[in-house]
Amino acid sequence: MSSSGSGGERAGGSGSERAGGSESAADRESTADREYVDEWSVRRIVRTMIPLLAALSVLQLVSGSVLETYQEVLVSNPALLVLVPVQIGTAGNLASITCSRLTTQLYLGTYELDPSNPDLRANAGAVFALAGTVFGIVGVAAWVIGVALGGTLGLGRVLLVSLVSGMLLAVLVVVTSVAAVEVSYRMGFNPDDTTIPVVTNVCDIAGVLILFAVVSVVV
Repeated sequence: MSSSGSGGERAGGSGSERAGGSESAADRESTADREYVDEWSVRRIVRTMIPLLAALSVLQLVSGSVLETYQEVLVSNPALLVLVPVQIGTAGNLASITCSRLTTQLYLGTYELDPSNPDLRANAGAVFALAGTVFGIVGVAAWVIGVALGGTLGLGRVLLVSLVSGMLLAVLVVVTSVAAVEVSYRMGFNPDDTTIPVVTNVCDIAGVLILFAVVSVVV
């Protein structure tokens, strides 16, 4: 009788342990679900984005001030005036593409900050290939429009300005995109929220500075 009673107790204990284990797993799953929902909550997104967007807005004001200092150069060279918004916009597009691809790789578990990582190298190579193609076309188009508006800069100079500044921007896009993904992940932010605004705004400001640095050397 005592043996069967002990067996019953052991069986009951095992059942309780299994039930406790099931409850523990359910609790962990529920906690993970709550954390996931909280990550995508309106409150968390707003709390993360308001200070970030405020700081980036200040940087945009700085970019406008820098652009204003080169007003005379732009007015006297219509081709360069055409280049400014196109260069900045194209750099922003490349940055958005790169950040999106890196963030996707991060979620899939294939992202690794290593120069030998084939995915990272492929992304960087794609940015440089796109930049060389697009900025070459942009340079020719800007020269054509500049000539139509009475500009005097030759095709060679306009094309050189567009390609050199564009490739320098491509380097900046790759570096800032990787840095933004790394910092966002390590600081616990959602890269979907932070990387594209940061990188595109940095490229806006740097794009103006790089373009006119190249202009001051070439023109």
